[in-house]
Amino acid sequence: MLSFSKTYIVPIILLSLLISCKKDFFNNNYVAYFGGEVLNPTTRYILFCKNNVVLDTIPLRSDNTFLKKFDSLTPGLYTFKNDPEYQYVYFDKNDSIKIHLDCKDFDQSLMFCGRGDEKNNYLMDMYLKNEKDKDKMFEVFDYDVQQFNESIENTNQKNINFYKSKKEEIRWNEAFDIYASAIVKFPYYTKKEIYPVIHKMRTGEDVLDKLPKDYYDFRKNIDYSNESLTDFSPFAMYLNYMLNNAGAINYHNHFSEIDLALKTNINKLKIADTLIKNEKVKNIVLNNIAFQYLLEDQNMVNNKEFLDTYHKISTDKSKKNEILKIGDAIQLLTVGKILPEVKLMDLSGKMVSSNDLIKGKTLFFFWSEKLNSHFIASHKKIIELKAKYPSYNFVAINLNDSEKDWRSNLAQHNFTNTELRCNNFEDIKSKWAITKVHRVIIVNADKTIKNGFSNLYDINFEKELK
Repeated sequence: MLSFSKTYIVPIILLSLLISCKKDFFNNNYVAYFGGEVLNPTTRYILFCKNNVVLDTIPLRSDNTFLKKFDSLTPGLYTFKNDPEYQYVYFDKNDSIKIHLDCKDFDQSLMFCGRGDEKNNYLMDMYLKNEKDKDKMFEVFDYDVQQFNESIENTNQKNINFYKSKKEEIRWNEAFDIYASAIVKFPYYTKKEIYPVIHKMRTGEDVLDKLPKDYYDFRKNIDYSNESLTDFSPFAMYLNYMLNNAGAINYHNHFSEIDLALKTNINKLKIADTLIKNEKVKNIVLNNIAFQYLLEDQNMVNNKEFLDTYHKISTDKSKKNEILKIGDAIQLLTVGKILPEVKLMDLSGKMVSSNDLIKGKTLFFFWSEKLNSHFIASHKKIIELKAKYPSYNFVAINLNDSEKDWRSNLAQHNFTNTELRCNNFEDIKSKWAITKVHRVIIVNADKTIKNGFSNLYDINFEKELK
């Protein structure tokens, strides 16, 4: 990636503000500045976050520039977002960082300048190196064990050399070095974790017995309890693959796919419990495992067994714990129970009860503008089902979109379903366990649940309508 051009002209208003605040940098305080220019923004604001929590919403001016003075900003790693894209930015004490980016090519165009720019440009350089490396990795995963190791060792050594030269040049501190080194080593570790899996998928060859005895020795040197790394994507991605490998069931032929997923994910919970000593980090990892599992597996009995194990291990009993909310919602959707009531908006703008929509056997399905292909495909599928099963009432519910976008999307098509919009996502999520749009809820005429977790595209889906 090219370093930031010295000929880049900072908007006058940003430059003057930063110069006028220069005196702040030498006081015993933690004043910091974050500004820049965003071309082709997708939203009129920048979200400034840490650990997935929004700390500030910074508006864009009419010329797409922004500037924020933080009276006291703790040194560390943050993220900034112009949805749906995001990137990291690291602040040392009194840094004044400006960015320039084009949202049409977010990562490739992003450049940093100002006090603290060199560290951040290093992170972006390494990020782009890793992304470029990913593009050619599938061919490398086809290699035999020796070829594979030689290939990734060669790439890793080049990255280590780059890291060492930049560390000597920039002379960053130990706090930043946690991330500077992690962005080199964890993508390398990830390749080693996924090689046996991808190699078997692509070639049919199981190489587990051919791996050197010291192949996984690097695992022994990882600090899994480091709070600084918990939300850093190279580490989080590595940890996910490692737990998948460590939790895998070797005698998988004895189980159905659903039961195998349950046992694998319970294993992952137990391994995380043993491996991670820091309670805060452990809870975050347990939550990540649970979210991924609950998003994919909606078998009621298995969910209960999984959640029972999760509750025994996790110490996160906060009311904000989304896993607890999802678990509670899942229990509300047991077959035979009355479907909990939610309020929805109809096309006239009136709020209606979901109970009033159940006139005979009813099927609720969901869509969002963000998944436009699903919006169209699901509605076309429903047209087919209406012809086959005229006794059913089909209700489409839009999630997340603004009322304007909802109406605009429907206006472009002539769908004849009952179309409603959810304008309180937290309510429907807590009552109907909605975590993704690829869900269908089938209700009997007496408002009892026939299946709360069906899939419109499942090969056996239509059997549930008979």
